[in-house]
Amino acid sequence: MRALFFGYGFSSAAAAHALRIGAQTVRIDGTVRSLEKAERLKADGITPHLFDGTQPGPTLGPALRQSSHVIFSIAPGDKGDPALLHHRADLDAAENLAWLCYYSTVGVYGDFGGAWIDESAPLVPRNERSDRRVAAEQAWRDYAAERGVPLTILRLAGIYGPGRSTFDKLEEGKSRRIVKPGQVFNRIHVDDIGRVTALAAAAGLNGTFNLSDDEPAPPQDVIAYAADMLGMTPPPEVAIEDAEMTPMQASFYADNKRCSNAAIKLALGIELLYPTYRQGLAQILETRS
Repeated sequence: MRALFFGYGFSSAAAAHALRIGAQTVRIDGTVRSLEKAERLKADGITPHLFDGTQPGPTLGPALRQSSHVIFSIAPGDKGDPALLHHRADLDAAENLAWLCYYSTVGVYGDFGGAWIDESAPLVPRNERSDRRVAAEQAWRDYAAERGVPLTILRLAGIYGPGRSTFDKLEEGKSRRIVKPGQVFNRIHVDDIGRVTALAAAAGLNGTFNLSDDEPAPPQDVIAYAADMLGMTPPPEVAIEDAEMTPMQASFYADNKRCSNAAIKLALGIELLYPTYRQGLAQILETRS
């Protein structure tokens, strides 16, 4: 296996780790935007490639042509997915290409008033960012069909994990308990993203799947639970109409839905490592001590 990650960030690092555990021999390449990050990848045994999405990566072509598994974790721009825009010919020339994976978002669904939905729900995104994701998903489906290779699209819920959790925001004094009655969010622990990616790669899984936890929950409840775990007093509740938010922050509260993960669990025959935020936060706290 030679796996290449477009956008070697938080989720990709977890997936690369899981691939290394699951495969006897695997070579991993990853794209980053800076020389500093490239040096960090080298130190971890990952072959880095500079790619900022605006032009072809100078060293990416040969690596991509030799790749068997390619995972895309870069947000699309107004002209489409950067990997397809700048490296389609290299993908075309990848003779050993066996599997593709695209990290999308549950934001493609839009708002369902808190109702449970699965992958059959209509896509009614409510912002340009999610519109681009819908278009990118279809572009990758079309490409995979043309190449005749399986494609796993993972629609990710809110990602959290060690170093990127409610604990960190509480300790930095940046956590706010914004309350919108009836509002819930799904989350997904980064280790579950990594594990599912590795299992899907091994299975050559094809299809579109939600990757979310079992228990969508009000954000203020998660903050209060985490604060209690730290022995802190949670920040006061703030009604959403009184909360100052950026347009991006407000866009998250515009969508309210409960995303079922039944399809991915059935496809891979698994349960999640961290099915709710309670197990996920407990793991994070344990790793910090």
